[in-house]
Amino acid sequence: MDSSVDTERVAAAQESTQKLPQVSLKALFFCFIQVGLTSFGGGTQAWVYRAVVEERQWLDEKAFLAGLTVSQILPGANPVNLALYVGQRLRGGIGALVATLGMVVPAICVVLAVAAIYSHISAYPLTQFMLLGIATVGIGATFAAGTKAALRIERKPVAIAIGIATFVAVGVFHWSMIPVVGVLAPLSIVLALRRPHD
Repeated sequence: MDSSVDTERVAAAQESTQKLPQVSLKALFFCFIQVGLTSFGGGTQAWVYRAVVEERQWLDEKAFLAGLTVSQILPGANPVNLALYVGQRLRGGIGALVATLGMVVPAICVVLAVAAIYSHISAYPLTQFMLLGIATVGIGATFAAGTKAALRIERKPVAIAIGIATFVAVGVFHWSMIPVVGVLAPLSIVLALRRPHD
């Protein structure tokens, strides 16, 4: 590996880090409170994308996709992992803590309140239709965020091939994410390091 290429990549990464906006802990906390209170239906990643990338422009698509990938690989709930990533990128360890609290605390309160209400109205057919509608909104929000991100990432044949292979393995054959990532992640890293640097 050419040492000059490594130096350029390290410098580019440092430059990218230095360009991150100065975000206060208060703004970070209330951003994830908003996400935690409004992201119904399982599409939390889409709401985080909208809040962090589109509305506040704290991260670009590339940085967000990197965090989304890491959050899906690591154990635990993906939205919490994503909040940890965003908070850590913007404000370090204390930012990760603040963002996670903002995501988790209001969501727990809402879940407890909804669970108490649901125990009284679960027998009504209208309740099931309402839940189906909320789930549909979550799927639509996730699909919209995924489509926007996919249209903006680089269109390299290798990246497209890895993406298709991941989709087929997990989405079509329903293989476990762990072995798929265990094979494709190292392969992606090797191919990325071997490709010509732009």
